[in-house]
Amino acid sequence: MKLTGDWIEAAHTQRVLAMLEADGHQAYLVGGCVRNGAIGQPVHDIDIATDALPERVIELAKAADLKPVPTGIDHGTITVVSEHYPHEITTFRRDVETHGRHATVAFSDNMAEDAARRDFTMNALYARADGEVIDPLGTGMADLEARHVRFVGEAEERIREDYLRILRFFRFTAWYGRDLDADGLAACAANIAGIETLSRERVGAEMRKLLAAPDPSFAVAAMAQSGVLAAVLPGADATALAPLVHLEDRPADAIRRLAALGGENVAERLRLSNKDTRRFEALREALATGDAPEVLGYRYGIETGADALLLRHAVMGQEMPDDWQDRVCSGAKQRFPIAAADLMPAYQGKALGDRLRELETRWIASGFTLSREALLG
Repeated sequence: MKLTGDWIEAAHTQRVLAMLEADGHQAYLVGGCVRNGAIGQPVHDIDIATDALPERVIELAKAADLKPVPTGIDHGTITVVSEHYPHEITTFRRDVETHGRHATVAFSDNMAEDAARRDFTMNALYARADGEVIDPLGTGMADLEARHVRFVGEAEERIREDYLRILRFFRFTAWYGRDLDADGLAACAANIAGIETLSRERVGAEMRKLLAAPDPSFAVAAMAQSGVLAAVLPGADATALAPLVHLEDRPADAIRRLAALGGENVAERLRLSNKDTRRFEALREALATGDAPEVLGYRYGIETGADALLLRHAVMGQEMPDDWQDRVCSGAKQRFPIAAADLMPAYQGKALGDRLRELETRWIASGFTLSREALLG
């Protein structure tokens, strides 16, 4: 197979490959760019594998008037910036010792050794500068064409090298899989305890990527079945996720889908940002109410109000009403006509807050129709 497209034919990429090859080194595009290029999906990051040692990559980049950045030099990775585009160049590696969260590696000059230490067969594909794809394992292209996410070699060995691969298995299944690899699923279930060794930042990042897939419900259901979901998010329930995806009329959103799962101490377990935590909590709070679409729009705004309504109907297994969007937007435009100053000095402190909430409740119950004068009177 031969890859084509702007991403591989671009001058900045060809210049980096030529820089290495002109010095007698092997240079291959590898991993996600080859995988996505082969199935016609967008390519965002350019990764290159080479037998050149990191120090030599730096020397060659400087000699070619390119900018080398030692982003991961201890692991053999140098980012070379060409025409403002970053290219991650990593020396071929082979595992010497693995520790469950990282590995001790040695540099290699052998592509097959480099391929054997990768996670999934579809990620162990390489391509020459002319686009010719190389499949050193002999199974990567067939698995990619079948959309079958399969571990390289023995699944349990790959997982014990880095337990994050348990979550990556489900994430790649969500994004690229059409079925579920039985050996991979069994290996994930057998190594659940390893998840506890992972940093919550890494787990949170993987979960957000997984839930951002076009339809992650199949993969998340498998996570639940295998016990992985309970290990990551105790108390989470995947039941509403598939109905939510069915109802969604907007781009995939990881936090909205996370709110459908729920769970205990979600923000802490996944190290959500303050912004994502506030949105997650607002969605879970709104989900628990019986508020009409207009009220959700008023209380939470258009985006969160609409997401909360989607979540509620997904949980209840109901289709959305035809006019739901107009109703949420209508509520979001409403402005409570009473200010604190209108009630002072007759009300102060807690009494003031209680009175404001009481009047607001009456105003909402009236369908936002009661005027300022009627409320104060």
